[in-house]
Amino acid sequence: MAEEHGSPPAAEAPSNGTAAPEARKERDRPWIIRTYAGHSSPAESNALYRRNLAKGQTGLSVAFDLPTQTGYDPDHVLARGEVGKVGVPVAHLGDMRALFDQIPVEKMNTSMTINATAMWLLALYQVVAEEQGADPALLNGTTQNDIIKEYLSRGTYVFPPGPSLRLITDLIAYTVTEIPKWNPINICSYHLQEAGATPVQELAYSICTVIAVLDAVVASGQVPAERLGEVCARISFFVNAGVRFVEELCKMRAFVALWDDLLRTRYGVQNPKHRRFRYGVQVNSLGLTEAQPENNVIRIVLEALGVTLSKDARCRALQLPAWNEALGLPRPWDQQWSMRIQQILAYETDLLEYEDIFTGSVVVERRVGELVAAAKAEIDRVQAMGGAVAAVESGYMKSQLVGSQALRRARIESGEDVVVGVNRFTETEPNPLLADLDTAIQTVDPAVEEAARKSLASWKARRDPAAVDEALLALREAAKTEANLVPATLVCARAGVTTGEWSGVLREVFGEYRAPTGVSGVAVGATVGAGSQGDELAAVRARVAATGDELGRRLKVLIGKPGLDGHSNGAEQIAVRARDTGFEVVYQGIRLTPEQIVAAAVQEDVHLVGLSILSGSHLELVPQVLDGLRAAGLADLPVVVGGIIPDRDAETLRAAGVAAVYTPKDYGLTDIMSGFVDIIREAGGLT
Repeated sequence: MAEEHGSPPAAEAPSNGTAAPEARKERDRPWIIRTYAGHSSPAESNALYRRNLAKGQTGLSVAFDLPTQTGYDPDHVLARGEVGKVGVPVAHLGDMRALFDQIPVEKMNTSMTINATAMWLLALYQVVAEEQGADPALLNGTTQNDIIKEYLSRGTYVFPPGPSLRLITDLIAYTVTEIPKWNPINICSYHLQEAGATPVQELAYSICTVIAVLDAVVASGQVPAERLGEVCARISFFVNAGVRFVEELCKMRAFVALWDDLLRTRYGVQNPKHRRFRYGVQVNSLGLTEAQPENNVIRIVLEALGVTLSKDARCRALQLPAWNEALGLPRPWDQQWSMRIQQILAYETDLLEYEDIFTGSVVVERRVGELVAAAKAEIDRVQAMGGAVAAVESGYMKSQLVGSQALRRARIESGEDVVVGVNRFTETEPNPLLADLDTAIQTVDPAVEEAARKSLASWKARRDPAAVDEALLALREAAKTEANLVPATLVCARAGVTTGEWSGVLREVFGEYRAPTGVSGVAVGATVGAGSQGDELAAVRARVAATGDELGRRLKVLIGKPGLDGHSNGAEQIAVRARDTGFEVVYQGIRLTPEQIVAAAVQEDVHLVGLSILSGSHLELVPQVLDGLRAAGLADLPVVVGGIIPDRDAETLRAAGVAAVYTPKDYGLTDIMSGFVDIIREAGGLT
């Protein structure tokens, strides 16, 4: 009967009586396998990319250094100590050529983590592609280009919200016709979670960002209404996946539902392909621990499962951090290990052989429904305020994230949230991976910065000054109108204009912006629980008050972030807890020069200066602050430093005069406040 219905005959059993082996199911194509990489120089980063591609990486994810991300050349005062540290410096077309030397960009899927200067970097990339003989219409890849989340979390914004949305809109309008396979924006909730966002906040604020962007595209009139679906189809997302991987899996399914509903109901997108939720992932770096860092490997694996197990909400691209990122810059071997994790999941396991294994799950469907409902309520709240931009300018969203992060830190301090190796199970054998601390992480040669400055000077000397002046003038005039700025930007790229020059012209026209810190919006004492934790806080508060009485005035601390590091989470949490323990707090936000910090210390007459640096530039920037304080007659003013600081660097800082160094293993914020009091008392000559 089976044969009459067109089915193949049953396989005959082998003559030895054993059953025939079951045929393997057809496997889905794996996601794009990436590592987030770039450091030192374009040439060194290029060599790293080619090695990783040879090892089986299937896409590139470019990390740019902070001067490039914030629109400064290597010779700018704010670039001191930052060149090549957390990414590759790209100051002009020659650097982009070197970065992609011997890499055929037409065949590559390239993700560029770039926001304020996204238009500029894509222009350089397009020109390099053309020089390689590639057709720009065939280029595949993504520019992150999400400024709103920069105001809330990562801090690499430059311009005010209005001009920033214009740059985003212009790039979207250009790519939809000229580079149609490119994703011109990558709505990035990754950094929202790093800044403390709950799953609901990550969902809601991402959707609010999309609404702001799509409304701006529609209002610009640059994209015909009938092509709006094509714009939506090229919007991708970049999300975070934490170790609570069941909830993260549900969050991704909630994202799919929210995205589809938004495009159908608000923008009338009818084509299901245009409503497909496409996202890439870097799993959580916030949860990586400096203590027992070997535990980070299993954390990374579990986080990867949260975005790969569910076929209906599986990521399109994945990059995993390295086990030692809480210690410093990963080495090529560390990145290889993370790449191998992906390859084992994709090729050794069977997770790509099945339909969605969670369809019909009562638990999953209930949690997805809860997340969708809560996210919609928060979306409505933000929209009632006037949308994402208004909620940024008012400080609402930033305060919500700072508050959520403070609650998370309080749960860890109280032991409510267990972090293995940090607040529980801290007994450990010596770690052979850390036997030689000097080689456990990669370091960037300090000579890189001087080499970049010399390379920049050489580039400027070889170009045609008249062509540069003409290109910059045309950009300036276009910026004063409503013209799309991509054509003028391409002219600048071909003329040899530098990153700092392009950004400088737009700074002149658009101005610069300093976003609210969010610290003042968190209620005093709201983030610390009762019981022993509350008792500890009360004890430190009493010490702060008593020491202030002895010194004749309330204790005051300055929390400063020198350099271009915009990751302000740690500084904000220190500021909130310092305020909760009774200190008067001066916190002026991110991207300050050492001179500005010294001036604030003098003007505010503080008792202690706390510097937060996560970009690896502590050995360059901290001595500049110390020297400035000495020159201002404040040699005895104590300075403490927090960040991702290797032990050998901490010793160097203490030898230079730093009173204390705090790293991620120092998770007890109230303990840190008690340490502040000890340092101030010692500096004040109190017993």
